[in-house]
Parts: sequence; structure tokens; C-alpha cells
Amino acid sequence: MYARQVNAKNSWNWIVDGYGLFKQSPVIWIALFFIYVLIAMVLSIVPVFGPIILNLLAPVFMAGFMIGCKAIEEGEELEINHLFAGFKLHTSRLITVGGIYLAGVIVIVGLIFVITGGAAAIGGMEHGTPSPAQSATVAIAMLIAFAAIMPLVMAYWFAPTLVVFHEIQPLEAMKLSFNACLRNLVPFLLYSVICIVLMLLAIIPLGLGLLVMIPTMTASLYTSYKDIFDQPTIGGGEMAM
Repeated sequence: MYARQVNAKNSWNWIVDGYGLFKQSPVIWIALFFIYVLIAMVLSIVPVFGPIILNLLAPVFMAGFMIGCKAIEEGEELEINHLFAGFKLHTSRLITVGGIYLAGVIVIVGLIFVITGGAAAIGGMEHGTPSPAQSATVAIAMLIAFAAIMPLVMAYWFAPTLVVFHEIQPLEAMKLSFNACLRNLVPFLLYSVICIVLMLLAIIPLGLGLLVMIPTMTASLYTSYKDIFDQPTIGGGEMAM
């Protein structure tokens, strides 16, 4: 499989095209996200296992959103059932992607805990009296965490889409996703800046703009995938080189 290197200006096109997918079924998009947020809230309040299950299932739901985007593009109607479409296609592989990502996050958090001196450093900060050494240590830990989390996010970004559209194994999908993001680092950096600015603007009108921006950003993941990779074919073999 091959990831194309695209122009930096394409990052804006991803968002514009993502909005194009949103505006074709805005009510259903908003309903889908309300349902997803409700599911996330319910799982989040379940002690211990709830957040773990939510992280494992996140790629499954994301795959459902991507299948919904493809349906819109092909002239079909976006449906509530699309949110759960990932539970019918390569579910175990999608859950594995979530598991790998979760394991990576746990390792990074553990690394921060060790670097900051564990509970002692955290305890000092909670009392509002961190020493200069503790503050410097925490700052260094945050920089290390950021440097560590970025490759993990890059590996996760396209992985659910690649799994559901191309029947790729989880590790291979994450490797392909990482390479695609790395080859297009400048477009993705510009994309990130644009999204941050738009999200800040969306918050201004009592947060109502998020009802448009969050679905648009989700759909832009699909449009960026289409731009960088070849056409998706659910259950249909490999992409052309």
C-alpha cells in the first residue's frame, strides 16, 4: 500500500470537503455525535472497566463514522446505524487497534509518573508548593510525553479506516498510518493549526459551533484519507501501488 505526499494547501481542502459531507446530512451527523457522547458518558462512569472499554471501542465507532462518510459520498443516506457499522466489519481488529493505542498511552503515563518522582511530586503540587526542581521535572516530563504521544497519534490516525476498508491487520494499519502522517507532516501540522483556530471560534457562540465543527473534523479524517490513499473498497482486497 502506498501513501501519497500531498501539498500543504490540501489540509484546507480536507476541512472544506469534510464540511461538504456534513452539510448533506447535518441533523443525522449531530444525532450520531449526541449518541456517541451519551455512550462515552455512560462508559466513563463505570468504575475501572468503563474507560478501558471506551478506549477499546473508540476505533470501532470511528470506523462506523468512516463508513457513513463513504455512504454519503456514494449518494446514500447517512443513518444512525452507521455509528455501529464497525461492529459488523473486522471488529476484533479494530478493538486491537484501540488496545495498542491504550497500551501506548499507559506506557507514556507511566513514564511521566517515574520521571516526576511519582506520588511525591504530585502530592507537592496538589498542596500548591512545588519546588523549582519539581516544576522543572514536570515540565521536562510534559515535553517527553508530547514527543512520545505524537508518533502514537500518527499511528492511530488512519488505522481504523485502513482496517475497515482494506482488511489490514492492526499493526500493519498503524504502521501505514504513521508513515502516511510522516510523509505529509507539513500538511498535518497546518491542518492541526487550522482545526485549533476553528474550534476556538466554534466555542465562542455558546459552544454551538461545535455541533458543526466536530462532525466536520471527523469527516475531514475521511477526506484526508481519500486524498492520501487510494479509493476505499470495503472487504475488497489491496490498494494499488
